[in-house]
Amino acid sequence: MSTEVNSGKALYRSTSFACSKVITQRYSTSFSLGIRSLNARFRDPIYGIYGYVRLADEIVDTFHGHDQALLLQRLRQDTWTALADGLSTNPVLHAFADVVNRYGIERPLIEAFLDSMEKDLHEDRYERSGYEEYIYGSAEVVGLMCLRVFCEGDDGCFQKLRAPARNLGAAFQKVNFLRDMQADFEHLGRVYFPGVDFGRFSDAEKARIESEIEQDFADAYRGIVQLPDGARFGVYLAYMYYRKLFAKIRTVPANRIREERIRVSNPRKALLLARSYVTNAVGLL
Repeated sequence: MSTEVNSGKALYRSTSFACSKVITQRYSTSFSLGIRSLNARFRDPIYGIYGYVRLADEIVDTFHGHDQALLLQRLRQDTWTALADGLSTNPVLHAFADVVNRYGIERPLIEAFLDSMEKDLHEDRYERSGYEEYIYGSAEVVGLMCLRVFCEGDDGCFQKLRAPARNLGAAFQKVNFLRDMQADFEHLGRVYFPGVDFGRFSDAEKARIESEIEQDFADAYRGIVQLPDGARFGVYLAYMYYRKLFAKIRTVPANRIREERIRVSNPRKALLLARSYVTNAVGLL
């Protein structure tokens, strides 16, 4: 009987991670590409983190017409219950709880993330301090959760790479804000960049934001090259995708950012994969 029970638990666990993998693949081709390039031992844990993050994001961005505040509060409570029990009947939560408990991801990181998601329910404009707090909770802590996985219990590794991991999360998020500026404003009524009026978004404002992102990328790269084997290439690939997207955004004027979503085509993504593979293979990374 115990063998059958253990087998059943293992099947539920693997199925839970498979659910998070499907969510990742459906919602983000760029992160899926990066995760597939990680060592196999890291893939499920990162899928587990992304699936949970996506679940919370959908509550605040998609479930309109429902009591989103109540849904998010339930997710918060269900998260703490899953972490305490070590299981959940929600497969996405079950996978996330497994990762958090296995790798010692700190509760304050999760609380900061959920707090930022809650801000999306009632905040639509930000001053500098609120903007930085939002980016920390919505993106930087996700980078720190992933870093806990990559460091595999080595706290020295985690502390050394903590700041670059935050920089990378911040860079990704700010690029997303630029890419999605039109949709965020027109469909959700949000403008994340502090002091920016969407209707009057200027090339000068765009240039200031881009300078900030460039510094985040530079600081993040110094950490990427120090990541443990098995994690470095996958993170570098995601970094290169966002750098390519950022480079494309930089070539267009502010008025186009207000009118369309800038993308990187699938052939370009494939070329990035090939170039990144060569860079890694010849030891330039």
